[in-house]
Amino acid sequence: MMAQYLALKADHPDKFVFYRMGDFYELFYDDAVKASKLLDITLTTRGQSAGEPIRMAGVPYHAVEQYLAKLVKFGESVAICEQFGDPATTKGPVERRVVRLVTPGTLSDAALLDDKQENRILALTLEKGALGMAWLSLASGDFALMDTTVEKLISELERLRPAEILIPDGAALALFDQISAPVRRLSPWQFDRESASRNLARHFNVHDLAGFGVTDTTLALGPAGALLEYVRTTQGGTVPQLAGLRVESHTQFIELDAATRRNLELTETIRGEASPTLFSLLDCCATGMGSRLLRHWLHHPLRGHGQILERQSAIGSLVESGAYIDIHRALNEVADIERIASRIALRSARPRDLASLRDSLGALTALPDSLPQTPFFSSLALALQPDPALHALLTAAIKPEPAVVLREGGVVADGYSADLDELRTIQVGGGEFLAQMEAQERERTGIANLRVEYNRVAGFFIEVTNSYLDQVPPEYRRRQTMKNCERFITPELKQFEDKALSAQDRALALEKQLYEDLLEQLQPHLPALRLAAHAAATADTLACLASRAVECNYVAPEFIDDPVLNIESGRHPVVEAQIDDFIPNGVQFDNTRKLLLITGPNMGGKSTYMRQVALIVLLAHVGSWVPADKAVIGKVDRIFTRIGASDDLAGGRSTFMVEMTETANILNNASEHSLVLMDEVGRGTSTFDGLALAWAIARALIEKNRAYTLFATHYFELTRLAQDYLQVANVHLDAVEHKDKIVFLHAVQEGPASQSYGVAVASLAGVPRDVVRQARRKLLELEQSSISNGLQGDLFAAPTVEEPAPEAAPDELVEALTKINPDDLTPREALQALYALKALQTSQ
Repeated sequence: MMAQYLALKADHPDKFVFYRMGDFYELFYDDAVKASKLLDITLTTRGQSAGEPIRMAGVPYHAVEQYLAKLVKFGESVAICEQFGDPATTKGPVERRVVRLVTPGTLSDAALLDDKQENRILALTLEKGALGMAWLSLASGDFALMDTTVEKLISELERLRPAEILIPDGAALALFDQISAPVRRLSPWQFDRESASRNLARHFNVHDLAGFGVTDTTLALGPAGALLEYVRTTQGGTVPQLAGLRVESHTQFIELDAATRRNLELTETIRGEASPTLFSLLDCCATGMGSRLLRHWLHHPLRGHGQILERQSAIGSLVESGAYIDIHRALNEVADIERIASRIALRSARPRDLASLRDSLGALTALPDSLPQTPFFSSLALALQPDPALHALLTAAIKPEPAVVLREGGVVADGYSADLDELRTIQVGGGEFLAQMEAQERERTGIANLRVEYNRVAGFFIEVTNSYLDQVPPEYRRRQTMKNCERFITPELKQFEDKALSAQDRALALEKQLYEDLLEQLQPHLPALRLAAHAAATADTLACLASRAVECNYVAPEFIDDPVLNIESGRHPVVEAQIDDFIPNGVQFDNTRKLLLITGPNMGGKSTYMRQVALIVLLAHVGSWVPADKAVIGKVDRIFTRIGASDDLAGGRSTFMVEMTETANILNNASEHSLVLMDEVGRGTSTFDGLALAWAIARALIEKNRAYTLFATHYFELTRLAQDYLQVANVHLDAVEHKDKIVFLHAVQEGPASQSYGVAVASLAGVPRDVVRQARRKLLELEQSSISNGLQGDLFAAPTVEEPAPEAAPDELVEALTKINPDDLTPREALQALYALKALQTSQ
C-alpha cells in the first residue's frame, strides 16, 4: 500500500495527496505533519518505513470539503486519490488513481467558493519587456487574454485578483516577488505560441483564432495555451465548455492603477476588510451571479459612452416602473445557474445542484413578465427562456428532494426508469412478498404455523416446526436445522432472495449510470444556460443599482464631449451611509479651471471630498446613477490617486519612497482627460524639501499633464500658484474654533484656508492637555517670531530690491566673513573658521 502511495506522491510532489482508505482520506509522512498544523487534526503513526514510524493524519471523506477549503485559503493544492475496483475480488491493495487536482485557481465546488467573488487562474509570460497574460474562471467559463507591459502588471493583478498564477520556469522578474497569490512554475515549452494556437483552435473547433481577434503575434497566446492544458490536467482530462475567448485592451476601460483601487476602497477597505466599501454599500443583489457581475462592473468602468448610456437608461426604466422590486422577488428563487452549469460541464454537479437548476428554471419563467417593455430588456427576456424540454427533463429525472450525494441513492425520480423502479419495489416491497408467500404456503401445505422469514445469517427461509415435518412438500430444500424446527428454501424463494439481496447494490449502480447519462444529456443545453445566467445576472445587477438609486437619492449623470467635470452637491456614497447630516459639495472643472488647491484642517473632510469626486466619476462610467444633485462629465480616460502611504518593508521602500513612486506614475501617465487626486504630497520629508517638491509637482500637473486635479496640501505657500496660473483655483474646507473646541464645517468654499487647526485636532485626538497647552504657547511664540523677524518667508516669493544702506564703519565680523571663500576650505578648515567667527561675535 505504501509503495502505491509513494508512486502517486512522486507524480505530485508539490501537492497534498489525499489517499482514500475506507471512510477517510489519509495523509502520510511530511504531508501529514504539515496538514496536522494547518488543519488542526491529530498526527499519529502507523507501521514503519526504514525502521522509522510512518506519520499519518486523516480527514473523513464526508467532510472533506471543509478541509479542502482551509488548504486552498492557505494557497495549497491537493491531489484526490480514490479507490477503483472491488476490494472483495482484488488481490493486494485496491488500485487508487488521482481523480482530480484541487488548486486555488481551479475550484468549482460551491463549498470552496465565495459566491460574491470570481475565482480566476492567470498565466503570464514575459518577452522583451512586453507581457502576455491570459485568465480563466472555471466557475463561469470566462476566458480572456491581453497583451500589456511589465509596468502595468501589479495594476492588472489588482484588477483581476487571481487565486493562482502560472509562469514559465526560470522566468526572472522582480515584480513576481510582490505577488501574493500562489505561483506555479511550468515548463517553458508549455507557453509555446504555435502549439497554443493549434490547441486553442482545436478546443473551440475553429480553423484559426482570427474570429476572436487573436493573431499569431499576440503574446498572450502562449499563456492561454498553458492555461488550457493546466485546467485539463487538474480536471482529469475534462475541460469545461468555455464562453469563448475574449481579447481585452486598455482602451476599453477607464484605467485604475493598484493604488487607486485600494485608496478608493471599491471592494476592500485599506485594512483588507470586506466593508464598508463601495461594493458592500451597493450590493443588494438577489443572486451570487448578480453580486459577482456588480463587482466586475466596479473594477471595469467603461470608456465608451454607448454601453454606459444603455445601462443608465435601463436603470431609469426600472426606477420609473418600480420593476426592480419584482425582479428581485423573482430572482430570490433562483440559484447560481452560472456555477451549476460549470459543474455540469465538468461532470461534477451534485444531485442538489440539478434540483436547484430545475427549480430555478421554473422560477425564471416568471421573470420576463417583471421586466420593462424596452428593447434592452426584451433581449434579456429572450435569453431568460431556455428550452422548456430542459426543465421537463430535470423534473422527470430528479426527485423533488434528492439525497445530498449520489452514493446514498434516492436521487433519480420514480417513473424515470422502469428497471430502477422494479429494483426499488423489491427493496421496499420485500415484506409484502414474504407475507403473501407465507399465506399461500400455509394454504397449500396445510401447515398452520409455517413462517416465511429473513435474517442476515440464513437469508430468506421457510420455517416449519418438527411436529409438521411430515407435511413438508418434496420441493422444499433443507437450508438449516434448528432445535425445534427446520428451515427450508424453495426455487421461488431462492429467486426472490437473489433479487432482493442484490437489489440495493444494483439499484445504486443503475442510479449512478442514469445520473451520469443525465449529465451527458445536459451538455448541449449549457450554452443556453450560460446565456440565461448572464441575463439573470444583468437584470439582478441593474435592479440592484436601481434600488440604490431610489433609496439613496441618486441621479443620472450627463455625458458630453467637452472637457468638463461639473458635479453639483456631490456626496461620498459610503461615508454618507455611515453618518447623519452629510454635507454635500460640488466641483467644477473645465479648460480654464484644471487644478483645485485644497487647504483646510486635518479631519476637515479634504480626503472625503476628493474621494467622492473620484467615486462619482467611476460610478457614472459603470453606468450607475450617482450621489449628486447634478453631474455633467466629459471625457475621462484614467483615475489616479495619491492618498496616504505606508512603508513597503518587503520591497525595501520607505513611506516617502512609496509616495514618490506613486507620484512618478501619475506624472508619467496622466493625460488632459485624467482625473488626479493628490493628497499631502511632500509631507514625508523635511519642510523645505517637501514644499519644493509639492510646488514642482503641482506645476507639472498644470503645465504638462493638464489633468483634472484635486491637490490637497498643508503648504499654504502653494496657494500663490493661483496668482501665477489661470487654471488654478483655491478652495478650502473651513472650521470654527471656539475656546478649546473646534467644529468642522465640511463645506467646500472658494479661496485658501486661514489656518490649519493642527493643535485643536491634536486635542480632539486625546493628546494630554498639558502637551496641548505647551503646543499652543510654542505656536504663538513661533508665529510672533516669524512676524517680527521674517524667519518664515515665502519660499516662492520674488526677490525684493532694497534701498542701499548708508555706509557704516567697517565691522570686524563682516570683514572676516568676506575674506572666507567656502570653495577653498576643507571641512576641517571650515569648522575652524566657524569657531573663529563665533569667537569674534562673542568678543564684540
